[in-house]
Amino acid sequence: MLISFYKPYRVLSQFSEDGSENRTLRDFQLPDTVHPIGRLDADTEGLLLLTDEPGWEDRLLHPAKRHPKVYWAQVEGKVEDSDLKQLRQGLKTKRTAYLPAKATVIQEPGQLPDRNPPIRFRKSVPATWLEIMIKEGKNRQVRKMTASIGYPTLRLIRASIGHYSLGSLQPGKWVELSDSDRASLCQPTSPASSCH
Repeated sequence: MLISFYKPYRVLSQFSEDGSENRTLRDFQLPDTVHPIGRLDADTEGLLLLTDEPGWEDRLLHPAKRHPKVYWAQVEGKVEDSDLKQLRQGLKTKRTAYLPAKATVIQEPGQLPDRNPPIRFRKSVPATWLEIMIKEGKNRQVRKMTASIGYPTLRLIRASIGHYSLGSLQPGKWVELSDSDRASLCQPTSPASSCH
């Protein structure tokens, strides 16, 4: 079984509590046998895959496979295309180096579900939506990348892994992947990114 779940804001990518006020995966009637493939931070929303089949972690998370992950980031400030040059070239902070990412300014994604609680709105501070595609999964990577170029992330949503996207799935809902969904997830985007 391979499941696509829209992880809501303030939900842990685990079934056990951690002492915080965040909810856990236990609240969403997921099958007892599945476990998450990778993780999303509690304050990041979007696509989380879960499985009870061996091998998926290695197929999707091994650094050599480099499956692309697309994120939509709402950041504080007015971002110009030229501001994203550092992200596209690869970025090095004091502690971490990041591979080049694809980064573009986009319109707010259509039919985006409301976040609960909503982002604090400030008329005096503009916000910009970015689409960022990365092929690694370092801790809080997208947030650290946007902050390092001067644009703190306000809201972050993982929209897709490989060629498989959230589609119309709503926060807190899940579906089992069909055979064609599995194929789209594993369709290589580069010679190194197959699921084999």
